[in-house]
Amino acid sequence: MIKKATIEDAKNLAALAAQMWTGHGLKDLENDFRKLVTNDEAACFIKYTDGKPIAFAQCQLRHDYVEGTGTSPVGYLEGIFVSEGYRRKGYAAELLSECQRWAAEKGCTEFASDCELDNTNSIRFHMSLGFEEASRIVCFRKDL
Repeated sequence: MIKKATIEDAKNLAALAAQMWTGHGLKDLENDFRKLVTNDEAACFIKYTDGKPIAFAQCQLRHDYVEGTGTSPVGYLEGIFVSEGYRRKGYAAELLSECQRWAAEKGCTEFASDCELDNTNSIRFHMSLGFEEASRIVCFRKDL
């Protein structure tokens, strides 16, 4: 079962997200998800199997320029994760489909995403589900 997440799902979303975004604390993630699920410009979808949360996707509207797109807002996949042991069953594709449906309902005609240059699994995932590569960049920063 996939459902649009509510505040009651924030703890489960955080537990899943912490496995992907390992540099973030559970409490911070839970607080972030509590805000996201009540934001009209964001959505989280969670996959349950036998009552157990096993996967999630987070998407939102981006009004700023999104690389390779020509419209605004753009639906944007911010994160997607499927727990080990549940992968390669089509769950990520189902979650992505829910995100895309949500974005279309919000008036979007384009949907985008990104990943790190060396994340070959994510690149393969995106390409297999119809994304096309828009560009490759290296971002820089420095302290002032």
